[in-house]
Amino acid sequence: MLRKELPRLVSLRYIVLISIWLPVSVLAQHHSHIRATLDDEKKEITVNQELTLFNQTTDTLTTVLLNDWNHAYSAKSTPLAKRFSDEFVRSFHLARNFERGSTKDLAMTNERGQTLEFFRPEKHPDLVEVYLRDKLAPGEKMVIRLAYVSKIPSAKFTRFGYSSDGSYYLKDWFLTPARYDDHQFVRYSNVGIDDIANGISDYDVEISVPKKMDIDSDLDVKNSFVDQNSTKLTFSGKDRNSFNLFLAPRSELRSYKNEMVEVLNGVEGNKVNDYQKAVIVDRIVHFVHDNVGNLPFQKITVSEADYARNPFYGLNQLPSFISPFPDSYLYEIKFLKTYLHNYLQASLRLDPRRDNWIYDGIQIYVMMKYIDEQYPNAKMMGGISSLKILKGYHLINLDFNEQYSYFYMLMARKNLDQPIGFSKNKLIKFNEQIAGKYRSGLSFRYLDNFLERDVVPETIKEFYSFAAKYQTDGKDFEFLLKTKAYKNIDWFLETVINSRDIIDYKFTDLEKAKDSIKVNVHNKTGTTVPIPVYGMKKGQVVWKEWLENVKSDSTFVFERKDADKIVLNYKNEVPEYNLRNNWKSLKGFSVGNRPIKFNFMKDLEDPFYNQILYVPSITYNLYDGLSPGLRFHNKTILDKPFTFDINPIYSPKTKALTGSYALMVNQNFRDSELYNVKYSISGNHFHYAPDASYLKLNPMVRLNFRNKDNFRDNRKELLMVRNVVVYREKTDFVVDNPDENENYSVFNMRYVNSRSEVTNTLSFSTDVQVANKFGKTAVELEYRRLFENNRQVNLRFYAGVFMYNKTSNDFFSFALDRPTDYLFDYNYYGRSESSGIFSQQLVLSEGGFKSKLDQPFANQWISTVNASFNVWNWVELYGDAGFVKNHDLNPHFVYDSGVRLNLVTDYFELYFPVYSNNGWEIAQQNYNEKIRFIVTLDPKTLVNLFTRKWF
Repeated sequence: MLRKELPRLVSLRYIVLISIWLPVSVLAQHHSHIRATLDDEKKEITVNQELTLFNQTTDTLTTVLLNDWNHAYSAKSTPLAKRFSDEFVRSFHLARNFERGSTKDLAMTNERGQTLEFFRPEKHPDLVEVYLRDKLAPGEKMVIRLAYVSKIPSAKFTRFGYSSDGSYYLKDWFLTPARYDDHQFVRYSNVGIDDIANGISDYDVEISVPKKMDIDSDLDVKNSFVDQNSTKLTFSGKDRNSFNLFLAPRSELRSYKNEMVEVLNGVEGNKVNDYQKAVIVDRIVHFVHDNVGNLPFQKITVSEADYARNPFYGLNQLPSFISPFPDSYLYEIKFLKTYLHNYLQASLRLDPRRDNWIYDGIQIYVMMKYIDEQYPNAKMMGGISSLKILKGYHLINLDFNEQYSYFYMLMARKNLDQPIGFSKNKLIKFNEQIAGKYRSGLSFRYLDNFLERDVVPETIKEFYSFAAKYQTDGKDFEFLLKTKAYKNIDWFLETVINSRDIIDYKFTDLEKAKDSIKVNVHNKTGTTVPIPVYGMKKGQVVWKEWLENVKSDSTFVFERKDADKIVLNYKNEVPEYNLRNNWKSLKGFSVGNRPIKFNFMKDLEDPFYNQILYVPSITYNLYDGLSPGLRFHNKTILDKPFTFDINPIYSPKTKALTGSYALMVNQNFRDSELYNVKYSISGNHFHYAPDASYLKLNPMVRLNFRNKDNFRDNRKELLMVRNVVVYREKTDFVVDNPDENENYSVFNMRYVNSRSEVTNTLSFSTDVQVANKFGKTAVELEYRRLFENNRQVNLRFYAGVFMYNKTSNDFFSFALDRPTDYLFDYNYYGRSESSGIFSQQLVLSEGGFKSKLDQPFANQWISTVNASFNVWNWVELYGDAGFVKNHDLNPHFVYDSGVRLNLVTDYFELYFPVYSNNGWEIAQQNYNEKIRFIVTLDPKTLVNLFTRKWF
């Protein structure tokens, strides 16, 4: 009887479980009665909560676990704080205590008034485990009374909390029973990715706020009362994962209501009028209802903060004055993405961390379907695609929905992609917010194209209908898919969802006749999944077939039907690693499969062409001046196995042609600690003095290592082996420049092991150099620590020794403050200067000193320590000390000290010497010539400031 009331395709274990406990699950959820009062000045909410726990499990409980995610903001050592540090977010660590949140003065009693003991589990300070005085048997209930104060955090950390404009976005600010699954409570800490796993509860909330404030919520309003000083509202809601509260001096949420749901919408669109918004909201509400299912609640909130937490990347990066999309279209995409996210989060009773791929897959799949139906001709670059001058760019011609695969492929080509079936907290930021999310939607679309017959959309609707009523997990979604599919789809779950195996097919042999085509398809990676093959005629599809079980090499015969081209995966339905080898021409004469195409500046990878990109370049050093050039390369946005970069440059000061080149082969290893090897040969030709140039040749092999099981681990290892060949013209500008300094070859091997984050950085490196007249080795250890009191300490140790040294001068010697850079690795703007502003450029290498001392070189050995600590924000004191040893001389003790302005570490710093072996430098003449600086202008280096938190 009960089973007949369930959806017709439910896994056996849930049929049994729900048949037994259906009366309990329907009639007896957890219940929270919350009475709360906001102190706006202190940013605190005083809470009295009566929590009725229903044991909906088959186990007898002696303890119960409560989620207290607001307490994740309480310290700089919580999992949330550590994740901020891992992603190079400094704001949380440097914030004032007032800006952080916590749960204070927590007390608990049972319904008899007896005190209940509780503790916070180790490594989970934002969870509370409560010892029950009485066992809680299956089907029974128990009341716990809680009293506590929720200190609300600043919204600048995660968008949840209080804002400077006096508003509040409150989520997960109260204690809730944790989800119970597989005979245990789910123990998840808050790491800022909005995936709390709560048990389903009914809520009655009474909240009192200052009279000046408006209150909005996705709960239903039951009562309101305004007195002289405060506004009091009562809300209620049933069968909820959680709920949202918005408090503001003036509400920014506007109500849009139709026959299905009331939407409290705060998504910003300043250039979109209220009528346009109403039309957009109504259209999207109907579309989501028709393609996903009925929202089981009367209201839903969609705020600008929700969108800002996870925007539509691409659209949000463009300045408004160059936006290629109409304002209404931008608003529509913003609202669609945010509405779908909140819709699924509020409804589905999945584990939002473990089963995140289902949330993401449905969201992006439905978004793509919406664009197909509402804007079938939309392009990735919007209106810019209509400009004839840009028609040659693949980026411009790309359909709007095709961009998703490029975001995923960006990570796959970097060998940083992860299985989309991974737990959400294990994903690196770019995968969690962009690439993995898009890959999930693409995977749903891939399966839909393969199965057809509306299998995927019907599965989504049936599963949503079930998962909005009963606690479930991804296994039931998989079961439902398999049951409805008329083909074997084990490959979808095993390969596409739960692995990072790459897919790559190509054509090899081809025999063509008037009426048929015989072709061999090669599986390059051994990953066996279905792939479509298309027959094309004048750019139009004339036939399509799916190929299955192509495990290695297989031969197929197709009816030609006047096709002039045969293409694998033409519409990029399969998340394939390489599309450049996917087509063959069937014309009588064809000069190569992929002709050369020149593009100005940058472009996406176009699988049908060999692209050569050209772009103006500009470099600067003192001797060449501001030098223009024209750079030719094949580096599209996606990494390639082979790249070249040739940059001829004209030097206006010397009237000569200079420049650089690089050829590189990139090899990725998918399943080992050694994940990448780069083989390269590069060269530079510039001037190192006013009348002399240098030529550097640099063949190199670079091996990169990482933790293959945890991509979020910031530890990286590098082994570099190279041979640097240098030819230097002789010059009278450089004093003491014998023949041995002109042409030389140095074999160099370097190992680096580093772990870098905001609060703790440790780096170790060794270096060996062998040449005809010298051999030397060095070791460097660097440590940075940002303490909880916001004091930062920087320590660096360097030691180097010559194994043999037959040189006659200090050109190859260890340097205290300014290495000669005979390997031409550093970006000196005036490398041969001994006075003037360019001589004051500091490269923190070798001895690492900032003062210029009388004995700046060591031709036997060197050992130094560099230290600094901050006294106020970016103002630091530094000190250096060590020994230099030269032949026939005793070791010489050296030291210096001063003030460091650490504006952007390693990128923009100033050093003001105070005291050293030279005495009180600050009191000496020409002090301005003693100030040292670090300034990084290289765009590639500066980009790392922004990308390191994503990768």
